[in-house]
Amino acid sequence: MNRAIDVWAQPANGLLRERVPEVARLFEKSGSGHLLDQRLSPEQTVALMDEAGVEKLMLAAWCRPEGWAISNEEVAVYTRAFPDRFVGVATVDLSKPVAAVRELERAVQELGCKALRIVPWLWKLPPNHRLYYPLYVKCIELDIPFCTQVGHTGPLMPSETGRPVPYLDEVALDFPELRIVAGHIGHPWTDEMIGVAWKHDNVYIDTSAYLPRYYPQQLLQFMQSYGADKVMFGSNFPQLSHSRCMAQVQELGLKPEVLDKFLSGNARRVFKL
Repeated sequence: MNRAIDVWAQPANGLLRERVPEVARLFEKSGSGHLLDQRLSPEQTVALMDEAGVEKLMLAAWCRPEGWAISNEEVAVYTRAFPDRFVGVATVDLSKPVAAVRELERAVQELGCKALRIVPWLWKLPPNHRLYYPLYVKCIELDIPFCTQVGHTGPLMPSETGRPVPYLDEVALDFPELRIVAGHIGHPWTDEMIGVAWKHDNVYIDTSAYLPRYYPQQLLQFMQSYGADKVMFGSNFPQLSHSRCMAQVQELGLKPEVLDKFLSGNARRVFKL
């Protein structure tokens, strides 16, 4: 069985409902509301990964204008416990640009994080806003990807920040060296997202927050043709269980070489794992 690298996940710390209450509705609509309050240790998380055939989990920190929901240090507890299984994805306080750049550098150089992730709807600021730009320069200097969310928001927040065009397109034009991984497919602007990924050499798509049986047809067509190097597997764990996702991936009927790139090869290359 192909083993996966899941590029979009967060620690199941049992505090998501309290610290990011907007996501509670998303979990409940996905049939996984009970997982919001579930606290899984690194050992328990690895056991679930083994059961499903997941090789590595990229765990992200969360920060919002009101404060930290999951700190970079909390993520490092997992990556230190199982450095071969967990990969840290840093975040920063977007409202403090100088401190944010310093925190990103610390998270990468001291904590071993391999990417930066910022969720635009949390800040109500699209990714072409000036506060992001110093971080893009630092990502290029540190040779790490920038991860972000595209598409409508499952939480009851404005979706405008998730439009690939014009926002992500403009970022890619301004920073052609920046590797950008756009999570959550981009629905209902999936065609826009595919167009942006095709146009820019360093723009990629991850499938997090969608069970494989709900991947849009045009995304599957893209993956199996000229976009085989552009799409990566993500779950949004703990919103979606790895066992369900991995079972449904096998039902997609992808060619072996496409499946390998989708599940792990593209992530290994883009995140330099």
